[in-house]
Amino acid sequence: MTRLDSSRITKTLACLRKAKPNVFGAESHGFLLNQPLSEADAIAFERLHSVILPKDYRQFLTCVGNGGAGPFYGIFPLGMMDEDFGLREWQEEDGSVGVLTEPFLLEEGWNDLSNMPTADLIDQNQSEYDRQLEAFDRNYWRTSLLNGAVPICHEGCALRIWLVVNGAQAGFLWEDSRSEHGGINPLMLAGGSPATFASWYDEWMNACLTER
Repeated sequence: MTRLDSSRITKTLACLRKAKPNVFGAESHGFLLNQPLSEADAIAFERLHSVILPKDYRQFLTCVGNGGAGPFYGIFPLGMMDEDFGLREWQEEDGSVGVLTEPFLLEEGWNDLSNMPTADLIDQNQSEYDRQLEAFDRNYWRTSLLNGAVPICHEGCALRIWLVVNGAQAGFLWEDSRSEHGGINPLMLAGGSPATFASWYDEWMNACLTER
């Protein structure tokens, strides 16, 4: 498992700021990091939600930066997530985030589209289509699917990366592609292994260094 190398991250981002490679999302963060999170604030978050943050992610927040430069549109500050073109604080069971003290239960990719109404029903019976779609959305977007996980990054269009903090998958990243009806799936590195925060961030930096 890749260990987070704080010094390498700082040096690499400095090189990338100078080189200005053509990397998706870089225009939003400019390869800049926020100020690190204080140890007191990290502890306060963990106590508030009764979880222990994965070591590599916690080290990034407290030793490197509390969000900023990273894959896609960058890393969220702790406790924040995307909303429209900005950020907002999230709360457990707010319609996006589940309950952190409950374990993340998925072990493999999930994408249950079985009750999604067909498009031809729109012309046949609009009200019935709307009823079925509402029932489908309630199940498909239920926050319990992401219990024990926190949002750390977005790819745009409500596509998000989540870090599991509770359960057998703790420490691993999952990709939420439900906005494109792609379900929730484990995030895999280029070599095929499950992504941790440190390995995912390292792979992103390496890819950036090869861009022009």
